[in-house]
Amino acid sequence: MKVRFFAICQISSLFAGFCMAQTQQPIGTVGVQDATVAGALEVSNGRAVLVGNATVTARDRMAEIELSRGGTVRVCATSGLHVTDGRSAGKAPLMLALDRGAIEVHMAATTQDVVTTPDLRFTMIRDWPLDLQLRVTRNGDTCVDNRGAQAPVLRVVDQFGEATYELKAEQHVLFEHGSLKEVVDHESSACGCPPEPTMSVADALLHPGAPESGTTTAGKSVEEAHPFPAAVSAGLAPTTVPQAPPGAVHTQVSATLSSNGGADSLAEPQKATADASAATSVAQPAPVPPAAQPKKDLVHVVGRFFKRIFGGG
Repeated sequence: MKVRFFAICQISSLFAGFCMAQTQQPIGTVGVQDATVAGALEVSNGRAVLVGNATVTARDRMAEIELSRGGTVRVCATSGLHVTDGRSAGKAPLMLALDRGAIEVHMAATTQDVVTTPDLRFTMIRDWPLDLQLRVTRNGDTCVDNRGAQAPVLRVVDQFGEATYELKAEQHVLFEHGSLKEVVDHESSACGCPPEPTMSVADALLHPGAPESGTTTAGKSVEEAHPFPAAVSAGLAPTTVPQAPPGAVHTQVSATLSSNGGADSLAEPQKATADASAATSVAQPAPVPPAAQPKKDLVHVVGRFFKRIFGGG
């Protein structure tokens, strides 16, 4: 009887665990085109459904996790985030572990929720909407921005020590090398996702990965980046001189200067001036040559020659 009872209890516990796994609520969803997802998940309508424990690594753009509890977690481009939910009768606590990169958290947080980095652990001292931006660099520098005048106070704990820090509402700080003893208060650099370039759908299809049409990589227009006359030499502006209307008289100036030294060089300015004056004259129609005079007969010419010699009349 005792063995049988133990077996029944063991089967019952396994069945209860299976039922809990089956009824576990999903954490949220993320677009599979925006991120690589590993762990417990399902795919539905182009979105990965995160269940239990998953890792979301954003591609070359921001990936947004829509939480089932309400709110979003934005995983910035190329950043990696581990998402885990706990066991609770009510709202399941959520753990967000950022390995590298940056995230933006917008959700109704509870005192059981946890946000961690390789060096620090963040918890809330009360249940309240959270607007948090967090960035971790390769050397461990941790930028934190607790946004909003009514933001909850965050309790920050060193993962490997006993140091603590309280981050108040609207406080924007930098923990150098992930240390709570090296704090840069009133940090100016942004902690969240950098702005992403935008382009039309047509441009995106025709030129994937290209910057927005009409702008350069620095965000300047073509005209600003290549002002005249550099735009002409670069082929960005037309080089053709506007033509005069038909029938209008226009002037063209051309002059060639050269220097050969000595006396020739002294004569060059005068030559250039003369060439310029000749070139600037208004073009006139060519004069009509006079009619050719009729040639005299050869007999008359010879007779007149002998007449002059012999004194004839």
